[in-house]
Amino acid sequence: MSRAHRTPPRWVRWTLAIVAVVLVCAVHGLATARAELSLGPHEAVYEVTADDAVIADLGPLGTLQIDSPLPLNLGVRVTVKEIPADLTAVDQAATLDALAGDLDSYLQFFSSPEQTVGSIARALIWDAVRNTVLGLVLVGAASGILWLLLGAARRAELAGTLAPRTWEITAGVVVAALVWGSSTASGPARPDEAGREASPVFAGTALEGARITGRLAGVIDTYGGQLVGVYQQNEQFYLDAHANLVTAWDTWDEGQEAAASAGGPTSSPSPPVTPTPTGGASPTAGASPQPSPSPSPEEDLVAFLVVSDLHCNTGMTPLIREAARRSGADAVLNAGDTTMNGTSVESVCIDSFASALPDGVPMVVADGNHDSQITSRQERSHGEIVLDGDVVDVAGVRILGDRDPLETRVGAGTIAARADTPRSAAERLAETACEVAGDAGMDGSYTGDDRVDLLLIHTPLVGEPSLESGCVPFQVSGHTHRRRGPEPVGYGLRYISASTAGAASGQPTVGPLRGTAEMTVLRFDPGSRRFVDWQVVTIAPDASATISDRQPVPDPVPLPGEVPDPSPTISPSPTASPSP
Repeated sequence: MSRAHRTPPRWVRWTLAIVAVVLVCAVHGLATARAELSLGPHEAVYEVTADDAVIADLGPLGTLQIDSPLPLNLGVRVTVKEIPADLTAVDQAATLDALAGDLDSYLQFFSSPEQTVGSIARALIWDAVRNTVLGLVLVGAASGILWLLLGAARRAELAGTLAPRTWEITAGVVVAALVWGSSTASGPARPDEAGREASPVFAGTALEGARITGRLAGVIDTYGGQLVGVYQQNEQFYLDAHANLVTAWDTWDEGQEAAASAGGPTSSPSPPVTPTPTGGASPTAGASPQPSPSPSPEEDLVAFLVVSDLHCNTGMTPLIREAARRSGADAVLNAGDTTMNGTSVESVCIDSFASALPDGVPMVVADGNHDSQITSRQERSHGEIVLDGDVVDVAGVRILGDRDPLETRVGAGTIAARADTPRSAAERLAETACEVAGDAGMDGSYTGDDRVDLLLIHTPLVGEPSLESGCVPFQVSGHTHRRRGPEPVGYGLRYISASTAGAASGQPTVGPLRGTAEMTVLRFDPGSRRFVDWQVVTIAPDASATISDRQPVPDPVPLPGEVPDPSPTISPSPTASPSP
């Protein structure tokens, strides 16, 4: 057979060359993929390996190993940053005490490992893609420069020499890439990693089949059962609570259907009650409120599910999802304190709560004093709407809000996190609301088409100037862990949500509820541009669930002939008292 017959066509040679280059770059990108995320309460580095195992390297403490769920014999090596390099140089008892103090974070990891795994997978895939693209760019640039330097005559000579060996060269490049990638991705073996039997402590958990080596094996064998017992208790509590919530909602729905069939009243808004003002100026004599537009049909109402002060209690995630689905929520309003300290390792909490959203349902967040800028970035990465002092439109409702001006860290107290103080933040929000509303009409009132519909913040007092200005008709907040309202404040209404984590003073929020957890369903009438009713969803510490009937939202105080100053003073100082 002649050389001409053995030489593939030009288009085949180019196709094979491109495929080989892409394969080499993809192998390189995958083999060098790396991410820095959390593992329980620790910062950790995740690297792809070819060991077909997920190995958490805890330094001199040993390793935790499980079979890898990844294809192509790939695995992951996890290097935990905070473990000392030499435990003989530190107080081992103090080290173990510190680890025991992180029990809540370990429990979060155990109770929702799929959130951590999902975050790790996304981060590694993104890094692999980035490395692959970078490799393609470098190879393309180098090839282009070489092509120009060789010149036409030399290129033709090389093509004549290499073309007949196209298949051999392609096969060699592929094999070399795979061997190189495998050797690059294989992490250094530890002498005690092989031949270990699975620890029986993790039977029936997400870590079933895990193998423990080194000093950690003795610690896990001795104390691991206690952690697993707490994990199992936590799992059973929230399974029971979820089942009770489903039953309670079914019962409530059946009651509504029965009342509708009998022609009796269902749990719907009663005629609004006009309250008297609290705080701010009194209405001008003779002033009368604008006539309210006709109420919109039931199906046109916009439903919001309000959650607040979640404090990383990821056990509530399935219940939030159920409440959002059963209430027909158009959006979830999060009044802040989603985390405990706003650290990067609490991303598992953000990931978990983001997974509670039904498809197409956004979450609007006003971050609290236990959150941070890191928390805000993590929330935005999930597509959540994080308020930052501007007005946003969600489901046709205009929402104003901002993150809390203070930051509280467990064991370190409360500080001002930025130039804003609670006073200046309150005045700024009121000024923004009044700028959006524009000038008042002849009778001192604003039309529904002008004003912000809702102020969503974390600390209730920060919203007082906005309510007293007459530029905001309704406020939702959290922070106090106790429900209050809706009640009149100035010329608006304020609703304070209780903790959705069941937060109780001096008690951790991870694990079975220590206090009563609450969510609220608020419904908004786009025709009259006002909130019309509210309904409380309650989960008690005994895992029982109740769904209240809908209660009517009272009318706000009618606006006076002249609107008060939009920036009245407020009494609390920036550091008046410890924050919940």
